[in-house]
Amino acid sequence: MKTLGHWLASPWRRSLAAALAGALPVLAFPAPALWWCAGLALVPWLLLLRSAPTGRRAVYDGWCGGFGFMLAMHHWLLPSLHVFTFVIAALLGALWAPWGRLVLRMLGPAAAPRRVAAGLVVVPSGWLAIELVRSWQGLGGPWGMLGASQWQVAPALQLASVGGVWLLSFLVVAVNTAVAVLVAVRRARTPALAGLVATAAVTSAAWVWAPRPDTGGTVAVAVVQPGVIAGPDRRFDREEQLTRRLAGHGVDLVVWGESSVGFDLADRPDLARRLAALSRETGADLLVNVDARRSDRPGIYKSSVLVGPAGPTGDRYDKMRLVPFGEYVPARSLLGWATSVGKAAGEDRRRGSRQVVMDVGDGLRIGPMVCFETAFPDLTRHLAQDGADVLVGQSATSTFQGSWAPAQHASLAALRAAETGRPMIHATLTGVSAGYAADGTRIGPRLGTDASTARVYDVPLAHGSTPYVRFGDWTVHAALLVLVVWAAAEGVRALRFRRHAPARRVPPARTAHGSPARPGR
Repeated sequence: MKTLGHWLASPWRRSLAAALAGALPVLAFPAPALWWCAGLALVPWLLLLRSAPTGRRAVYDGWCGGFGFMLAMHHWLLPSLHVFTFVIAALLGALWAPWGRLVLRMLGPAAAPRRVAAGLVVVPSGWLAIELVRSWQGLGGPWGMLGASQWQVAPALQLASVGGVWLLSFLVVAVNTAVAVLVAVRRARTPALAGLVATAAVTSAAWVWAPRPDTGGTVAVAVVQPGVIAGPDRRFDREEQLTRRLAGHGVDLVVWGESSVGFDLADRPDLARRLAALSRETGADLLVNVDARRSDRPGIYKSSVLVGPAGPTGDRYDKMRLVPFGEYVPARSLLGWATSVGKAAGEDRRRGSRQVVMDVGDGLRIGPMVCFETAFPDLTRHLAQDGADVLVGQSATSTFQGSWAPAQHASLAALRAAETGRPMIHATLTGVSAGYAADGTRIGPRLGTDASTARVYDVPLAHGSTPYVRFGDWTVHAALLVLVVWAAAEGVRALRFRRHAPARRVPPARTAHGSPARPGR
């Protein structure tokens, strides 16, 4: 320990250690077998923060750790954004700077046992506040929330139905905080152990008592994944060929991926007729995704379009939440230079204004989302409230083939399904495509990035409403309330300390000869 402390005495080495510690939790996202990494990987970062010699150093360590977390989470953007990826990681990493100071305040060597015990709730609440801020779409959205690393853990998915991914993030940080206290703060091990027991009790209670969706009936949803094909015309031909193979399979809905149609159907009636013919051959409606300049309004839109036997049905959803830099450049007048150093959008896409639930037939209602939007739990929650029976995400991650972005993107559908109690289909152009039941468990095999095929998923329908759909982001509200109460208590404590602090003693005035002056002289 002395050797480690000596090594960390260098500010640059400490900053590097903080960045590496912040990157550790990201190991859980690409490798499902390493889900436990996120469960404990925050401990080194917490131990580093609580050992900071000053509050300013804790702020730096928080910032460096946040930089490491964001860079590791988005490293697959490097081929597209190049050096701008580091700029984004540094800017967003600054959100963890005050959290570093908070950890030192609550868990540091000078903290009393009662303060350390409070830290078991305050520290996770501070992390949740960071995730709330960075979840704003303009800052990149809720991609890579810590709780999302638990998407393949059945008890965690059950907890997601109660409090969403927010509750999972809170509990992961709470467990890490308790373990860090057990390791480093001997005088507060009792409350830390009590915190771990309480977390286990909450998880067990949710597993046993949280309502599970009522299932009844199935629908056959086919995903058409053409693979990496250059050019919209050749891609359309391949998708048409794969869709024809579905004839006679009793399919209820066929889903194509994002940007599967590169032309506005009003401008290309020939494509609309070919899609209508496919609908008649398969006996199912087609949900395609048009990425093109609209003929009826200015600008380029990404739109989910439902096509039936007679052609487009009129049901259309325009993507509302766009990918920063990928589909638009925030503050283009200031950050437009990003287009010269990477593959940032040369022209901003236009946004839709509302979500849409589409009637497919036989009483089936679907809620479409486009790509990046599946990262937002509020969108799927609202679709479930509006009566969607099946959630559908249309995506295209072909730019990031060979990275773990496609697999991570597909995993988000498991969380969205568990949160809402509605099955979800994740359909992509080039993989990874997958289907998930209403409890977040996978339906059938995933289609990898090397697959060019069509796959039918027998999707079990579910009914009822989860606590998360009914009560929303109550975990976030509770965390913010904890922070407000803590801040108020700190303010009262500081005021009381000032009021009762002893008056400073003023030394008596001295004469020129150095002896104290006497009254009357």
